[in-house]
Formats: sequence, C-alpha cells, structure tokens
Amino acid sequence: MQDLPNLFLIGPMGAGKSTIGRLLAAELSRTFYDSDHAIQDRCGADIPWIFDVEGEPGFRLREIQMIDELTRLSGVVVATGGGAVLREDNRRVLRERGTVVYLMTTVDQQLKRTAKDRNRPLLQCANREQVLNDMFAARDPLYRATSDITVRTDRRSPRAVVNEILRRVHRLTDPLEHAVTLNSKVSQ
Repeated sequence: MQDLPNLFLIGPMGAGKSTIGRLLAAELSRTFYDSDHAIQDRCGADIPWIFDVEGEPGFRLREIQMIDELTRLSGVVVATGGGAVLREDNRRVLRERGTVVYLMTTVDQQLKRTAKDRNRPLLQCANREQVLNDMFAARDPLYRATSDITVRTDRRSPRAVVNEILRRVHRLTDPLEHAVTLNSKVSQ
C-alpha cells in the first residue's frame, strides 16, 4: 500500500483526526504526524502557552511552517489542527502534496469529545457550543473545498472510519481497478 499518496486529515477539533491518523498510519506502515504536537515539540511549549504568548496569529504562522514541512515528507499520514484550513497557504500545500480527507462530525459530538480537554484555547470560554457552531459555519466550506474525500466520524468506530478512508482512497488512486472489482462482483 506504499503506492498511495500522502494522506492529510483535516476537520474540526474532536473529529478524531489524531486517533484515526495513528490507526491509518499503522495500517499503511507509515509514519504519523500530528501538526499540533509537532509544533509543541519544536517550541517546547503547549498550544495554550503559545496562544497566551503569541496569540492566535503567532500560532498560525508556526502552523503554516509546520504544515509546509510535514507535507514535503513522503509516505506519511498527517493530522492537522482544526484551524489549519483558515490559511490559503495550508490549503494549497495540502491539496498539492497528497490526498486530503475531511473528517466530519457534528457540534454535539465535538462537545462530548472535548468536554474535559483544557488544551484547546479557543474553547476556554463560557459558551463552547456557540464557539463550535461559529467555527463550523466558517470552516466547513474550507474543509469541503480543500478535501478530496469527506468521511463522517460521529457514532462510528475509528476502525470503521479507517476502513472507509482506505476504500475511498483506493478508488481515487486506481479507479480502473475499482471498476474491475465491481464488474467481477456483478458478474458472479
């Protein structure tokens, strides 16, 4: 399965990008990177601290550099931060350097999955649901415009999501093989 392109996971916080990315990388015997963790490792500081000191604009500049660096690697699976698509530079390199998978989930699922997470600076507020709804309204069109594949993650096991991604990526990379497989099933 090394003939598959790099796989880049985008989507909102709590969609399962890190969990699914790790499973996908293991399934493909590839290296997994989480762009937020890579930024933290490089800075020696967590994301809330970066937001406190540099603000969101400072963090986004670091994010652009890291995504550019990670997407230049070969044979990788990369999970991006939820806001990575806000910058055209990121959207462009993701589209140009691999297959982009939008992991879509509902705001309700995001609220459940991030309820106890204190490492998400944008959710440290009184009305988390409103913030998530606003982010969805602004970011969903960007996720859709950037992605090659959209996969829903709510109420599904990570393994089921990984299997769907693999099936759909194979269809994209070798549609003729997929058509032959379908025809052989129909004729049986």
